[in-house]
Amino acid sequence: MDTDRNQRFVDLHEDGCLLLPNAWDLGSAKILASAGFPALATTSAGIAFSLGRPDYYFHDDQGEARVDRDTMLGRVRSIVDSLDIPVSADLEDGYGDAPEAVAQTIALAVGAGAAGGNIEDFTGHRAAPLYELELAVERIRAARAALTAADVPFVLNGRTDAVSVGAGLDEAVRRANAYLQAGADCTFIPGVSDPDGIATLVREIGGPVNVVMGLTGNQLTLAQLRDLGVRRVTVGGSMARAMYHHLLAAARELAEHGTFGYASDQIPHGTLNETFLR
Repeated sequence: MDTDRNQRFVDLHEDGCLLLPNAWDLGSAKILASAGFPALATTSAGIAFSLGRPDYYFHDDQGEARVDRDTMLGRVRSIVDSLDIPVSADLEDGYGDAPEAVAQTIALAVGAGAAGGNIEDFTGHRAAPLYELELAVERIRAARAALTAADVPFVLNGRTDAVSVGAGLDEAVRRANAYLQAGADCTFIPGVSDPDGIATLVREIGGPVNVVMGLTGNQLTLAQLRDLGVRRVTVGGSMARAMYHHLLAAARELAEHGTFGYASDQIPHGTLNETFLR
């Protein structure tokens, strides 16, 4: 555990607006780090896609296809070990309903070298897609207790999917504030990317707000998000999906036309070698 690296990540949240791109494997992590970002996050969606698996979603759509905790944390550890900058882990729902399961996941993430992590309140069940607020708060409280026991710097990000599942902005604000009171350092509300909605979050939530960009093609810039008072910006699985878009377009060109135009837009072999040797 590199406590200095973890402390750097905590310090990055003290002021300003932190842009935190999301990596899904060692190659993507090294390329993002080479661009000069001071820290990275992982994307559980991107990691799942790289393994040929679906992202965590409604259980009845997935069966046993979800990426398990050990596999996910193994990828997190490999990314952490390949970089000298902090990495925050996408820990989905904490890999279990019970607060004790969330606490164990947080302890394992700390052991994997993560400097931060998300815990979300999405259940995966269509009939009740969000954990009841009391249980959701207990889950965040358990995560904070695990971090207190570990005694390491770590940014706990309390994510609510209230907007994504149709529960509304007011419910998202209520939950975000409850998670902050339970021990979260930051809150994350996917599904809000318009200026008015973001301004409402910043105004009504009593702590740092993380928004995700790139999921809907929203044209807000980092400077505009900073002016709105956003403390942290992530991009989720959007960069991974953009990569797969180009892969699919190249595959279709080959299969349907027998041409190789895709090859005119690529990173030179030697450049990648140099990047991955660092």
